[in-house]
Amino acid sequence: MIIKNGLVFTEENQFLPLSVLTKDDKITSLVSGDVLAEDGEPVIDAAGCYVIPGLTDIHFHGCDGYDFCDNSMEAVKAISAFSLKNGVTSICPATMTMPPETLDGICKTAAAFSSEQAQKLIDTDYADLVGIHMEGPFISREKKGAQNEAHILSPDEKLVEHWMTLSEKLVKLISLAPELPNALPCIEKYKDKVAFSIAHTGADYATAKSALDAGANHVTHLYNAMPPLHHRDSGVIGAAFDTPDCFVELICDGLHISAPVVRATFRLFEDRVILISDSMRATGKPDGTYTLGGQEVTVVKNKATLSDGTIAGSVTPLFQCMKTAVSMGIALETAVAAATINPCRSIGIDNLYGSITPGKKAHFLLLDKETLQIKRIIKGQPLG
Repeated sequence: MIIKNGLVFTEENQFLPLSVLTKDDKITSLVSGDVLAEDGEPVIDAAGCYVIPGLTDIHFHGCDGYDFCDNSMEAVKAISAFSLKNGVTSICPATMTMPPETLDGICKTAAAFSSEQAQKLIDTDYADLVGIHMEGPFISREKKGAQNEAHILSPDEKLVEHWMTLSEKLVKLISLAPELPNALPCIEKYKDKVAFSIAHTGADYATAKSALDAGANHVTHLYNAMPPLHHRDSGVIGAAFDTPDCFVELICDGLHISAPVVRATFRLFEDRVILISDSMRATGKPDGTYTLGGQEVTVVKNKATLSDGTIAGSVTPLFQCMKTAVSMGIALETAVAAATINPCRSIGIDNLYGSITPGKKAHFLLLDKETLQIKRIIKGQPLG
């Protein structure tokens, strides 16, 4: 396949007039100027479009009426299909704080889906399942947010090993509160096998920095479910700023984080920002009553809340979050990187995903240069 006449987003975070050549599901080369197609080779004219990598969402719970924690092949297929239709070509869905036996089942179901994808037993109408983000149960009760307090546990090395085995190494990211007993030993033991993220925490600067120095390299939904940035104790936010290899997630749905703070965050963390959706099952569905982690959630005008008013995830797909970031003053190139290569780097899948580079997956979005609307989705072969 050849994609020509578009402005291609390169590894250097620039848009350049290039042709992209692919074979099967891999990128083979980027060429300056026009390229002659072989007989029968598909050619896509991207005139008037930006060509960017397919997006990667490493923190979302559900969409289209389904949740990853429904623990069914039907649910995984539904959220994967919805993701792909909305420009997300690879996913690392998140669990919630639930009983260990429930999380066991989720790991096994995800592994079965991933195995079928690898064997090409599932068609191409689904985003690639590239990992599992375990958001809980190792979190603080005081900062639980929309998580179920009844199932909170302290970090447990045996459980981490157990879930990595059950998921067939799909567990790529584990969120935890570093102030909990055994958090640091857990990070130190498994830091080379899985990424650890500081989350749902009351940690001060010293505690958060100890976790990052021990090997954690990520912060879950920055600003949410953690102490605010204070001028005397900067907490998790300051510790992340002082750790050059620490990535930070940002929910840019227009509700969780104000526009000035979004702009400030990109200035503070530059190429370490990861845009996430944190979407729940109501995404893509009308206002109404839904569930998240076994708790009732009410959705009104794009805002999802528990009965006590706590925000319970978002109902905004990642592509729209990326566009919202641009509307808030973030450069398009910066926003695209935050929704593509940055999340892939953070969970160690950037060898295959996240940029338009020879040898990587042929996952692309063609965006109208004027409106930034998706004109075409390509995952190996064009959709639609």
